[in-house]
Amino acid sequence: MHTTNQHVNPLPLAAVAAGGGAGECNSKPVNMTAAAAVTLDKRFSQQVESVYPQKRQDVLKWYGWGYKDSQFYVDNGIIGFKGDKYPLEGCTLPYFTDWVYNKFHLRVNEKTPYPQMPTEFPKPTVNAPFLRELQSSRLNHSQSGEDRLIRCHGQTLHDIYYLWRNEFKRIPDIVVWPRQHDEVVELVALANKHNVVVIPYGGGTSVSGSITCPQTEKRMICVLDTSQMNRLLWLNKTNLTVCFEAGIVGQDMERELHKLGLTVGHEPDSYEFSTLGGWVATRASGMKKNVYGNIEDLVVRVRMVTATGAVLQRECMAPRVSCGPDFNQVVMGSEGTLGVVTEVVLKVRPLPPVKRYGSLVFPDFERGVQFMREVARRRCQPASVRLMDNEQFILGQSLKPVRGWLANMIDSLKKTYITTWKGLDLTKMCAATLLFEGEEEDVRRQEVLIYEIAKQFKGFPAGGQNGERGYILTFVIAYIRDFALNQQIVAESFETSVPWDRCSALCRNVKRRVEAECHTRDIKDFLISCRVTQTYDVGACVYFYFGFKHTGIADPVDTFEQIETSARDEILASGGSLSHHHGIGKIRSKWYEQTVSTAGSELYLAAKRQFDPKNIFAAGNLLTEEQWLKESKKGSDIASPKQTTEFESSSMVKAKL
Repeated sequence: MHTTNQHVNPLPLAAVAAGGGAGECNSKPVNMTAAAAVTLDKRFSQQVESVYPQKRQDVLKWYGWGYKDSQFYVDNGIIGFKGDKYPLEGCTLPYFTDWVYNKFHLRVNEKTPYPQMPTEFPKPTVNAPFLRELQSSRLNHSQSGEDRLIRCHGQTLHDIYYLWRNEFKRIPDIVVWPRQHDEVVELVALANKHNVVVIPYGGGTSVSGSITCPQTEKRMICVLDTSQMNRLLWLNKTNLTVCFEAGIVGQDMERELHKLGLTVGHEPDSYEFSTLGGWVATRASGMKKNVYGNIEDLVVRVRMVTATGAVLQRECMAPRVSCGPDFNQVVMGSEGTLGVVTEVVLKVRPLPPVKRYGSLVFPDFERGVQFMREVARRRCQPASVRLMDNEQFILGQSLKPVRGWLANMIDSLKKTYITTWKGLDLTKMCAATLLFEGEEEDVRRQEVLIYEIAKQFKGFPAGGQNGERGYILTFVIAYIRDFALNQQIVAESFETSVPWDRCSALCRNVKRRVEAECHTRDIKDFLISCRVTQTYDVGACVYFYFGFKHTGIADPVDTFEQIETSARDEILASGGSLSHHHGIGKIRSKWYEQTVSTAGSELYLAAKRQFDPKNIFAAGNLLTEEQWLKESKKGSDIASPKQTTEFESSSMVKAKL
């Protein structure tokens, strides 16, 4: 691993496809005919059509999650869902409507409007020398208020609530769309020269505040939107490695690889909209990590442009190296504070010939956790196995559309079988969804083993249809948050990882803590639930979902954040981690130093001083604002968000753009 100021163009695809590989240890040229090279270039190296265009607001909601044409709605007092990309398209959901009323004592309102795009925006801070040089370059950019506003935030509850109320006082001053690595180098050098802040921006799906515009930053803020950097640069079918630019969206990458009979297999819940660069920057995890691994298991090489002009990358792509600390790991999890990820080499695998879903029902959550632990101990996990507690199980059942009388009768018989013959309590039972991938024989053998283990803990199969539905509904459930906010309910998820011997206790402790905090604030209508989503030899990832009806509460988001802070304290006290895969961002920065130790925090700052002495990558992640200010007072070159600058600055007044 080393840094270099020289841009090295990717090796011609002919050599890569033949097995040479850009930057691989064997640097001898590969003899191929020009015709063969052209054929390979056309087949593998290509621009990828993105799921969203440069003006992403043409396809995606500007005020919340997902596609513009997909959302929950209310018609004649009944909740429905529209969006032809999802299995609930066109369904009315009376069971879900009843669930909302029973849980929150709320009659949904169809007349509550969603917010409209503002016509006035905060006036930009302008660094005139930077802007002049930028305008004379070939870099595509915009100072449109609309383009700036939709990139001032991620997807935290705080972000969306402030967006709906038009309360952001500081938004980015300019948006730039580089098209390739060299243009990133050019832009970052320009920003560093003129002391302009750069915030890398991929899919905008962050739920940690990592891309939320720093509200106290005095310098000009430039958002570096990576969405136009989404090419497949090369593919090595011999080594099963592929190189993509960092702006590629998850579903776009998988679509293109599937055409070639390949897959990366990385499917985070945000997979539809999040980008490869974002996965690297946050150390992401996916639903199928049991087979394919987390992002750190999939990455072979990362290319990152730093503020000083140095490019951090490892030149050798051997399967394993012993060359001192692995600086791939420095890049992963740096959350846009050390540089911009431009290209990533990943492992790929052949598409599995068989994909089969399954589901299990357990008498209670405790026995479900014991099942998960045993599966992990025996290292026989299917591609995905996720355990829902009773609250989430009931919620999932409520999202079923109304069907015909025969289907309803069958459901009634199933319910009778579960409660009468199996003796399960509907208020305690929980369920697990399963996804098996691989060769037919391997899948069949794994199914038998998983169902045998489930039987040891009083679990039994509940059918592949339920498993498939539960897996796919993950993408639909993301739309509930914005619908809930429009119906006087604030809700958000948060996650952790925990050793097996503390998993059940942590789940109980956090639920009790949240309940106590709600009761202290006289909040009567709330939901707190959890699921175990990823398993490891020594522990698991746990997701919590929390929401409450905020009628009569002056600042519901502040109240939510107070309760979530208490929940996070309880997580840490119960042996959980600060984050499993969402990252630190701004909202968890107060716990970062105690999590990694003071020495660990200093080690991070040493890298920051080396790569970004002016702190142009000043998103404000990992450390608190007070810590950044303290660092600037030590005499280092790192600027705090509140540090004044020598160039033009405008007061934050409203101006039509």
